[in-house]
Amino acid sequence: MCLGIPGKVIEIRDDAGLPMGKVDFGGVRKEACLAYLPEVQLGDYVIVHVGFAISRVDEEEALKTLEILATMGDMVRSELATMGPGMDEPTVVSDDGTPATGAFGGAPA
Repeated sequence: MCLGIPGKVIEIRDDAGLPMGKVDFGGVRKEACLAYLPEVQLGDYVIVHVGFAISRVDEEEALKTLEILATMGDMVRSELATMGPGMDEPTVVSDDGTPATGAFGGAPA
């Protein structure tokens, strides 16, 4: 199964002729290729799938989806933590290596 995640475009730049950007997924920030959405602007919400922004989405829908995914993330972390001896709860980190906060991180932002 493949999943596209909504996030907010917080940086746009040209990387050797390829439009790239940083996208905030409720506290976790990752790089995404913006080539499929040349009209995207700072502050827009996009759906990112395997590192590519593939469509724009309105803010209300994006925030609702992030809220649902955050709830699912808590269930998944709880499930993984109980899968047997030696199974540590996964750590979610931001792109700078620090523990993430917000929807998919630890403590709320």
